[in-house]
Amino acid sequence: MLRGLYTAASGMIAQQRKHDIVTNNIANLNTPGFKSGNGINRSFPEILISRVRGGKDEPGSVPVGRINTGVMAEENVSLHTQGDIQETKNPFDFALISDIQVPGARFDSSGKYVDQNGQRVIQPQAFFTILNAAGEQRYSLNGKFSLDANGRLIDSEGHSVLGRGGQPIVLMDAGTPVTNFRMTRAGQFTNAEGQPILDANGQPMTLLITRVEDPNQLVREGNGLYRLNAQDQGAFRPIDAQDQIEVRQGYVERSNVDSGQSMVDMMSALRAYEANQKMIQYYDKSMEKAANEIGRV
Repeated sequence: MLRGLYTAASGMIAQQRKHDIVTNNIANLNTPGFKSGNGINRSFPEILISRVRGGKDEPGSVPVGRINTGVMAEENVSLHTQGDIQETKNPFDFALISDIQVPGARFDSSGKYVDQNGQRVIQPQAFFTILNAAGEQRYSLNGKFSLDANGRLIDSEGHSVLGRGGQPIVLMDAGTPVTNFRMTRAGQFTNAEGQPILDANGQPMTLLITRVEDPNQLVREGNGLYRLNAQDQGAFRPIDAQDQIEVRQGYVERSNVDSGQSMVDMMSALRAYEANQKMIQYYDKSMEKAANEIGRV
């Protein structure tokens, strides 16, 4: 009886986490560059149960079969499909259009390919490169940028946007922030005449766009930022000319959350939670009878 109680309780915990993931998706429906999360559940390892001395002619134990011991919310996997591109006409808004291909792979709509040997390949994705307050590189798809008083290009949280040389982008001309600029499809800054804007080293100023080989390895940090764990640090590099990447100025990438599907998932998690709750109430009443009525006999 207690095994069934624990199984129902684990189901409630798993559905609660799924519900939290879906509500977070809905809350970020209008967040630029947000990628929807998908809760993945898995069962606990099965165990083999046996009947101990089931009869006088059955010495020892007799195998009965396998039983599952519950479910757990294993991970929150992001869906890195391209969101819709929305025009804002703000020169400091940027959207990344990424369609990076891998030789021999034909990716489906979810960005996944499985070859004949069952080997799974995830489509690489491109990200803006951000420098957080601790001086660490982070990755983002929220291209709503602005200039501070010192001419630094910053994101909505005040973090510096990095250029191709790994340094923060500073748009200054004779002590005055540069606001009249253009952005090429390759992410290079130009003036109104189409001439490249140079950085402090005399090099054309270009956004540092990072190619992440497996976006599922990214860890959410909040505020639209992602990071890679130390063991995954070799799984990224700056984009090159062969990567199919386009930067659009005056646009932002909308969230890829499907509001209709999110509502269905939320109601499904709620109904499954209620079903497990009913089972716990059933077990509670059964144990109450065993303790208060059968125990008196």
